[in-house]
Amino acid sequence: MQTKISLLLLLVLCGFLPVRAATTASLALTGLVTSQEEGPMEGVLVSAKKTGSNITITVASDQSGRYSFPGNRLEPGQYALRIRAVGYELDGPSSVDISGDKPATADVRLRKAKDLASQLTNAEWIQSMPGTEDQKSSLLNCIQCHTLQLIVRSQHDPDEFIQVLERMGTYANQSFPLHPQKRLADRMLEVRGDERQRNRQKQAEYLSKLNLSGGSPWPYALKTLPRPKGRGTRMIITEYDLPRRTIEPHDAILDSDGMVWYSNFGEQNLGRLDPKTGKLTEYPVPELKHGSPKGALGLRSDSDGNLWLGMMFQGGIAKFDRKSEKFQTWSAPPDFNKDMTQINMASPQRSSVDGKMWTQNNGFAVIHRVDLATGKIETFEPFKGAKEGENHNIYDVIPDSHNNVYFTDFANEHIGKVDAKTGKISLWRTPTMHSAPRRGQMDSEDRLWFGEYRAGKIGMFDTKTEHFQEWTPPTPWSSCYDVVLDKNGEAWTGSMTTDRVLRLDPKTGQFTEYMLPRSTNIRRVFVNNSTTPVSFWVGSNHGASIVKLEPLD
Repeated sequence: MQTKISLLLLLVLCGFLPVRAATTASLALTGLVTSQEEGPMEGVLVSAKKTGSNITITVASDQSGRYSFPGNRLEPGQYALRIRAVGYELDGPSSVDISGDKPATADVRLRKAKDLASQLTNAEWIQSMPGTEDQKSSLLNCIQCHTLQLIVRSQHDPDEFIQVLERMGTYANQSFPLHPQKRLADRMLEVRGDERQRNRQKQAEYLSKLNLSGGSPWPYALKTLPRPKGRGTRMIITEYDLPRRTIEPHDAILDSDGMVWYSNFGEQNLGRLDPKTGKLTEYPVPELKHGSPKGALGLRSDSDGNLWLGMMFQGGIAKFDRKSEKFQTWSAPPDFNKDMTQINMASPQRSSVDGKMWTQNNGFAVIHRVDLATGKIETFEPFKGAKEGENHNIYDVIPDSHNNVYFTDFANEHIGKVDAKTGKISLWRTPTMHSAPRRGQMDSEDRLWFGEYRAGKIGMFDTKTEHFQEWTPPTPWSSCYDVVLDKNGEAWTGSMTTDRVLRLDPKTGQFTEYMLPRSTNIRRVFVNNSTTPVSFWVGSNHGASIVKLEPLD
C-alpha cells in the first residue's frame, strides 16, 4: 500500500496526475475554494505559513476548485492562511491546524473584495488607464522604485507633480519608499536641460489625469487580468521572508551546495540563505566611496564558484571567496570614477579563458575589462562622440564562450559586442525599436537571451548568425527584465509589472504564466537545472524575500 501511495505522489509532483487524484494519505492539507459568485474557483493561490516561521508555502486551486499541499511540505503546527485572487478576499478560514496524523481539510470561502484598487498589479493599472502607448510606457520608469499605487492614490495637480518628478530624479536607483538614497550626479549620456523639463511637464500633466486630483473614484474603469488556469496552476511556491524590510534582494543565485546567495541592492552586505532552514547569514561588503549610495546589483559566479558583485555607486567590483569568506575589490579607473559612476555588473563567467573579466560603467556608458593578474583596466567607449544629453545606458555585459563581451543599451534598442582580441566594437538593433534590452544570459550555443523591457518581449540574438528572434508574452505590459534558458531548452523570465513568472517553449511559442502570491518586483532570474523538473528562483526586490517556484511538469 505504501508503495502505491508513493507512486501516486510521484505522479502528482511530476504533473502526470492532478493533485486531487492523490490519496489523502499523501497530503498535508486540502480543500475546495469557492465563492458565491463563481462557485468552485480555478487559479486561486492559497498560502500557508506556520506560526513563528519565515517560510510560506503556496499552491493553486485546479479546474475543479480544489487545492492540495503535499504531505512533505507542511510539518505539524498551526498555519495562517491567505489567498490571492484579484477581485476577491478571504472570507474564511484564516488558520488551520495540521497534526501530522492525518490530512487536514479546510474549504476556503471567498467574498468580493471591498477595495479592488488595492489589489491591482502595475500591469492592470496600466491597462486600465487612458493614454497613448508612449504615455503609458513612461510609467515603467516609476515602478523600478515603487508601485503605481502611490501615483493613482495621490491628488497632485500638474504643478505639484512637477515638484514630485524633480525630487524623484534626485534618488539613486536603489531607492524605494522604505530606504531612499540620494544620487550625487547624473549619468553623462542622458537627457538634460530644457528637453528634460519638457518631458517632465508632459508627464506631470498625464499623471494628474490618472490620480484622484479630480475627485473619487478614478475617471476610468478598473480592468483585471484573468487568473491562472491549466498548466499555470500546477506549481508549488516557497517564499523565504528576510529579517529586515529594508533588505532588497536583487540577484538571487544558487551555489553548488544548494545555498542561495543574493546581492543587497540598498545595503552594504552579501546574503546567504539556507533554503532547508531559512537561516540567513550576511557578509559586510567593503565600502569604497564613503558618502555615495550603498548597495550592489549584479551577482554572478566564476568557474571556481567565487561570487562577484557590481558595486553600483561605490564605483567598483567585488569578489567573494566562498572558502575564505573574504572580499577582494577593484575600483574603476580614476578618470571614470566620479560621482556619477555606476557599475552594475561584474561578469566573470568566462574569465578562465584569458584571465580577464568584464564590467560596465553606467555613469559614462563605457565598458571596462579587468586583467585579474595585474589589476590593469582597459576601457571601451561604444558611444564615444555622442552629443551631450544623448541617451545611452549600457546596462548588462554578457561574455560568450571565447570571452568576447556582448552588451545591452537599455536606453535604446542596441545589442553590442566588444571583440576580446581586437577590441572592435559592433552594434545591432533589435527588430523592435525602443525595446530597451536590459539583462541577458548566454546559452551553451552562444545565443544571447535577454529581456526587452519596454517592448515587453523575450529576445534572442544568435551571435554566430547575427539574427534576432522575439517572442511576445500573452499578458500585455509584461516588461521582461532578464531571461535564462533551462536544460530543456525553455526560456524563463519574470515581470516587474504582472507579478507573474513566464515560461516559454521557443519551439512552439507557447507561454505558461505562473502567478506569485504577493506583489513581487522581479529583477534577475535563476533556474536550478539540477532538479527535475527545473526550479525557478528570484529575489523579491521590494518585498524582502526570496522566492522559489517549482513547476510540477
